[in-house]
Amino acid sequence: MLTVNQVDKSYSSGGLFFSRNKQVLHHISFALEAGEVLGIIGESGSGKSTLGRLLLGIEKPDHGTIQFEGRDIGERAGRKGKISAVFQDYTSSIHPYFTVEKALAEPLKIQGRNHIEVDQKIDSLLREVGLDSSYRKKYPHELSGGQAQRVCIARAVSTDPHYILLDEAVSSLDASVQFQILELLKKLKETYGMSYIFITHDLQAAAYLCDRMMFIRGGQIEEIISAQRLNEVQSEYSKAMLQMALRLTDSRDGKGRNIL
Repeated sequence: MLTVNQVDKSYSSGGLFFSRNKQVLHHISFALEAGEVLGIIGESGSGKSTLGRLLLGIEKPDHGTIQFEGRDIGERAGRKGKISAVFQDYTSSIHPYFTVEKALAEPLKIQGRNHIEVDQKIDSLLREVGLDSSYRKKYPHELSGGQAQRVCIARAVSTDPHYILLDEAVSSLDASVQFQILELLKKLKETYGMSYIFITHDLQAAAYLCDRMMFIRGGQIEEIISAQRLNEVQSEYSKAMLQMALRLTDSRDGKGRNIL
């Protein structure tokens, strides 16, 4: 469904007379299958969020290709409504002067649905993410972090996308709320049959949700491995991240979200 082939990306840094290019991504290649959840795992500065922008068609690679269902990811007509995203900062993802109802109605109206269809779909979306119709008239500042992220997820699935890119979508939430959102994402995946790209530094969350894990460091892929074979990682970087996650699990001492 999604094919990434030998992608490079650089950005200019410095002043007008002393600018230089800094390469952020180096020869990235992988594929996402229909119905699959692929985790992109890396520390801050690893290049994973830059890769996310490319996978949404927001930016273009310097070299290489990204194809979605056989067409260049940059072709808006080919990806309209088929790709959605949920980001870490839910506070800025919803317009502060939009009610939940208006935020959910916006993508539905773009699809050309009439007023009755939009009204019915909003109630359906809220139910699917565990919120009732009373949330329709609430504003973002009246929502908890978990509630706001549920609204963002409802908006992301509203267009029946083929895949959703989730960029650190649970990392700003409390541990117990993180687990609830992960459970919700699992349920929605089964309901809609869509794929996820789950970008995160949290190996525990990725292990719970993902089918495969891609470890990225310094803009390069360290390795790609099935989540079921996570204890067989080969690179030193992947091993270090796994050990760190296991230590975090032990430190929780039975509290919060223990997944590994």
